[in-house]
Amino acid sequence: MNFLIRPVQNESDKMKFIKSQWNFYKNDKNFVPPIIADRKNILNTKKNPFYEHSEIQLFLAERGGEVIGRIAAITNENHNKEHNDNIGFFGFFECVNEQEVADALFAECEKWLRAKGKDAIRGPENPSQNDDCGLLYKGLDMPSVIMMPYNPEYYIGLIENYGFKKVQDLFAYLLKIDTFVTEKMERMDRIIRERYKVEMKTVDFKHKKQFLQDLETIKSIYNCAWVPNWGFVKMTDKEMDHLANDLKLIADPNLAFFIYSKGKVAGFALALPDINQVLKFNKKGGMLGALWHLKTKKKRINLVRIIILGILPEFQRMGLDSCLYYEFLKKGLDGGYMKGEASWILEDNEKMNRGLTQTMNAEHYKTYRIFQKSI
Repeated sequence: MNFLIRPVQNESDKMKFIKSQWNFYKNDKNFVPPIIADRKNILNTKKNPFYEHSEIQLFLAERGGEVIGRIAAITNENHNKEHNDNIGFFGFFECVNEQEVADALFAECEKWLRAKGKDAIRGPENPSQNDDCGLLYKGLDMPSVIMMPYNPEYYIGLIENYGFKKVQDLFAYLLKIDTFVTEKMERMDRIIRERYKVEMKTVDFKHKKQFLQDLETIKSIYNCAWVPNWGFVKMTDKEMDHLANDLKLIADPNLAFFIYSKGKVAGFALALPDINQVLKFNKKGGMLGALWHLKTKKKRINLVRIIILGILPEFQRMGLDSCLYYEFLKKGLDGGYMKGEASWILEDNEKMNRGLTQTMNAEHYKTYRIFQKSI
């Protein structure tokens, strides 16, 4: 080999790992540079509560001092306890279009996970399914929206040629204002709201005490509504608090709300403005640059990503999810948003997939794939 694979050993190496991402997207018009401070936060094993129950080891592939590939080997013990698995994960994968380099990175990852006693490797997860995950498999001709990954098309071959097989696909749907509102949709919303005495209540972002109470309700809904889903792992209190503090910085308070049925909380939904539409101008990934572009180009954001939409088990099969989508429509219009992305949806979630396409005229326009391989 005319290149070297080595583990990241210190903060200087970690910064090299983070900044190397730019090496793989030169002249790629669809690449949205990440905010470096955000990447540091995700990989901070002392402050990110994910690493209280899991481990990560970063690796670099270098040729002549230049980074030509990178990968992270990850254990997620909460996942293994939840699903009675014994698997490890890979994430943060980037690589030049050379199979030998990719193979060496995956082999190093496998070696580290095998030493941890794991018998399979799954990914990409960055670093978990509660973060951005999956390899963009369909829809590679457009940029990603907030908190969704993007990659060159040749990554598909690098991963599959090593022996990885598909284990699950994640779908992303595009909702457009001019096709979303149908007579059927409006009629359903009206009937369901009347039948189940539906009310909506936005999350209180202004008052700390009430926000903390709302956050506790969100935690209970999140960790209950998604339990049956493939690969889902409950977030710890610290993980949820950590995520909430990050999302508060970019959330639109009008797009975070609870749904009630006959006076009882039945679910929660959250959509985030697609700040990627302006972060694409922040070429170097600096925080000050990101804040400047968000301030001066905010009116360019015309899309929201529906990132959380959960109904408690006892209220499911009542059609309340369609009321949440309709509420997003009304509040989105008030905020000047003309499009929405619903992502991600498991490929085997037939009810949600059918409802999006048949009732809401949503377009399945992107697919993200998660792979697995025995080790």
